[in-house]
Amino acid sequence: RMGKTSLMKELAGRLSDRYICLYLDLQEENAPADAVAALAMILKPHESLWRKTKALFSNVLHAVSGTVEEISVSDIGIKLRSGLDAGNWMDKGDELFRILSKSEKPVLLMIDEIPLMVNRMLRAGDEGITKENITNVDRFMSWLRKNSIEHQGKIRIMLSGSIGLEPVLHQAGLSAVINNYQPYDLKPWDFETAADCLRALANNYEIEYEDDAELVMVEKLGCCIPHHVQIFFSSVYTMCMHRKNMRFRADEVRDLYEREMLGLRGHAELTHYEERLSLYFSKERLPLVKAILTETAVSDILTKPVLLVLRDEYTAQDECPDEALAEMLRILQHDGYLARKKEGYVYESGLLRDWWKKAHEEFYTRRK
Repeated sequence: RMGKTSLMKELAGRLSDRYICLYLDLQEENAPADAVAALAMILKPHESLWRKTKALFSNVLHAVSGTVEEISVSDIGIKLRSGLDAGNWMDKGDELFRILSKSEKPVLLMIDEIPLMVNRMLRAGDEGITKENITNVDRFMSWLRKNSIEHQGKIRIMLSGSIGLEPVLHQAGLSAVINNYQPYDLKPWDFETAADCLRALANNYEIEYEDDAELVMVEKLGCCIPHHVQIFFSSVYTMCMHRKNMRFRADEVRDLYEREMLGLRGHAELTHYEERLSLYFSKERLPLVKAILTETAVSDILTKPVLLVLRDEYTAQDECPDEALAEMLRILQHDGYLARKKEGYVYESGLLRDWWKKAHEEFYTRRK
């Protein structure tokens, strides 16, 4: 929701004269062999790289009826994947990296949604995070790390995701496999930037703010995540168009916020915050996590005494020791749910707080 994909595409456009920019999306992939097949497929638009890739996978591609250029992209992808398994994906992947390293220009490989793939690998099967799953993730991430070091200067790798990679790896004790990457925290906009964006959008769509309405909108959001700023403006624009009055007043912000941002439209945009909790936490821990978020939303702040009361209610201490509770809070902070203040924990985003409160407070009893 920070606009990472748009930024990556913008970066690729600006660097295209100096780098071969490749975008690899792992959102739907489940295993290393899937990732290697996907890597091979994104080389197809680059003739010299694709020629060498076809030679690498000639054993499976020669069986395709017609020339490789004549068949559909999906059929090629299926054939490439059929030639990869747990025994050869690493060797084939190494060779792909060697092909990239010998290209006429250095390569920028942007790997998106790798945390989602890694998380699926960790939780594959019915037994959760097993030693076998951890070993498989370790092999994949260590392989990627090895190639980033081996081809340094010729291939630059950028990892990104809609959830944090470090918390996913940390729960398996594998944080060290990304210590060769420089982290970059894509932060929300500050109030001034968000207000400037709202003014620019208003100017483009011929909307006139009255009484600094855009500043009231920014204050209402609390945390100016670019996507949230955009959908708030979209609600303003839709309302102005329907009533055929392109002036938007500051005293209209609250009603629009509660009706649209916290209504069905907002529900569709914000439910992913609740859904992705299951990517981090086991089904045994989820009730406690949701209680923590609900208590914080209802009370505006979560203090340590109340936190311990919640732990006692939702799980025995031996099942959720202090270390596990601290890790739970660390993940919620890392991924933008909560922020730590001197008095306790609060929501980072006013919009997320208000939405969570509206969605969950009806059947929740506030702890004191």
